[in-house]
Amino acid sequence: MPPRRPKPSTAELEILRVLWRRGPSTVHEIQPEIERGSRVGYTTVLKLLQIMFEKGLVTRNDSSRPHVFKAAVAEGQVKKRLLTELVDQVFDGSTMSLVMHTLSAKPATPEEVRQLRQLLDEIEGGK
Repeated sequence: MPPRRPKPSTAELEILRVLWRRGPSTVHEIQPEIERGSRVGYTTVLKLLQIMFEKGLVTRNDSSRPHVFKAAVAEGQVKKRLLTELVDQVFDGSTMSLVMHTLSAKPATPEEVRQLRQLLDEIEGGK
């Protein structure tokens, strides 16, 4: 089993989202896509990427200039870990409580309801 990487911070998660969407990218390509209220500087993004590299969250191809960064963690893995922690810490481990609170806070679209029904049918069919 590979070593468990540290949980990404909010800022690191924002950079990971860009890398998951774009694929391998330079700091100049990542910086404009950071979705913060105010513009995040190049050096801030570079420093975050250096920290993320040290944590094992990204890889860096330094054989060329500028360096190209790539997510070293899969999007699904990170989401699963963060969601599991949220369910355990906030909803006392109850997936049902998470779903009920989520749907009451932000109702699902008809398409999302259709997808939920499909998922529930698949889960019930797998028993």
